[in-house]
Amino acid sequence: MYSEEDLNSAVAAGVLTEAAAAGLRAHAAQRRLTPAVDEEHFRLVTGFNDIFVVIACALMLAAIYWIGSAAAAWLGAAAAAAAAWLLAEFFVRKRRMALPAIVLLLAFVGALAALGAVANSYAACALCAAGAALHWQRFRVPITIAAGVGAALALIGATIAGLIPAAHEYPLPIFLGAGIAAFALALYWDSTDTLRQTRRADVAFWLHLLAAPLLVHPVFTVLRVTGDTVGTVQIAAVVILYIGIAVVSLAIDRRALMVSALAYVLYAFSALLKQYGMVSLNFAATAAAIGGALLLLSAYWQPSRAFVLKFVPPAWRAKLAPLR
Repeated sequence: MYSEEDLNSAVAAGVLTEAAAAGLRAHAAQRRLTPAVDEEHFRLVTGFNDIFVVIACALMLAAIYWIGSAAAAWLGAAAAAAAAWLLAEFFVRKRRMALPAIVLLLAFVGALAALGAVANSYAACALCAAGAALHWQRFRVPITIAAGVGAALALIGATIAGLIPAAHEYPLPIFLGAGIAAFALALYWDSTDTLRQTRRADVAFWLHLLAAPLLVHPVFTVLRVTGDTVGTVQIAAVVILYIGIAVVSLAIDRRALMVSALAYVLYAFSALLKQYGMVSLNFAATAAAIGGALLLLSAYWQPSRAFVLKFVPPAWRAKLAPLR
């Protein structure tokens, strides 16, 4: 299986012409009956060897961390971070393996977080952000930007909580602000590659995954849909909110927001049905109804998106993925 990055690399190397690459994309889209621009491609597994390498890396990094920690808490974390970087030099920079790239990045920033945590939470966040920046400069793994942004937002949140003691009692505005910042950054990266043919689209994908829970959790928490009792007014609010999320998802052609909000919707409807006596089938009935609706939306994603985009101002529409 070849990625957009592979096609772009082949064009840059002169192996394929731009017209040939475009023709291959169009042929693949026609076979799937959906244009490539309307799908969220990202590389995860290029072969079973990816899984094999990830298992081996995980065993080695765990052993290094364990042995180093036996001597000193900071030593295990530092050794694991160094080992993750060295492994990435071969499996990411040279072999360009997708899943090991993600796992080794997470292992690297996780080890840096453990190293910084020996001092305090600020050091942990700062080390993660700095390490992610260095890792991006060296390896260009798309998830790295999301990891660095997440660490930077955590550092800002910790700083706010440190400067304003009352912020500990009201964490939701901090989460919401972080979500808005991550979402805006994701939209920026999306706007730099509306055709979604380069690594920038992959970066945007991971940023949307970071932003989605940060945006969704505070809003649904305020609606109190996770309590023991859920009223009809709350259900109506949940339905309206989820429709709004679906409209935004269609407009930007990203599904992360809908997936993040799905757990809250399922819980709310299950709790409501339970109150009306459908104890044994409450979750099954909810899952069947919502799952069917989502499958219908997936089948008619492009026509639905075309309808939504009619109401988007042309200046905004120009920065979104086009319809084909």
